[in-house]
Amino acid sequence: MNVLSSRSASPARRTLLQAAGACTLLAALPGLVRADEAGYDADSVLKAATDFFGETTEGLARVIEKAFKEQGRPNGFIRGEEASAALTVGVRYGEGTLTMKSGGSAKVYWAGPSIGFDVGANASKVFVLVYKLPNTGAIYRRFGGVDGSLYYIGGAGINYQRNGSVTLAPIRLGVGLRAGASVGYLHYRREKSLLPL
Repeated sequence: MNVLSSRSASPARRTLLQAAGACTLLAALPGLVRADEAGYDADSVLKAATDFFGETTEGLARVIEKAFKEQGRPNGFIRGEEASAALTVGVRYGEGTLTMKSGGSAKVYWAGPSIGFDVGANASKVFVLVYKLPNTGAIYRRFGGVDGSLYYIGGAGINYQRNGSVTLAPIRLGVGLRAGASVGYLHYRREKSLLPL
């Protein structure tokens, strides 16, 4: 009799343990959410970019949509200005403020060499989406351009730069060929430097 009751209780115990395990997993889910899912949503990014550029275009909305489709939610962004000049080989300098979803912020300067198809100089605003950056200090390093990542539509352009698991996606309005033709890297720093390397 005792043997039968212990055998019949075993499936009930398993069910109870499974239910307890499921409850534990559900309670832990908020901590298991991927970093990109805890980032900015597309509407917030589009509003911030529109406020920053002072205008919205179909192209701006499309490049942001593309970035979200390919990279997910950014956990930060940089609002800044930059200047570039080129005679086939060029340079790009910029500065801005990094804002993290977690609440941190930092001043950022960047510079880097590039190779392009154009001749001339330009100055523009740039809005950079930041993906998988663990903290503000992790921005201060070199980010190489990703070959073939340029997407340009309706006056807005975006391309990707990477270093390890961190991806940056600079968005520029009215960039023409200058943004798309540049191949190289950008070095993000704590202080301004005239050296583009």
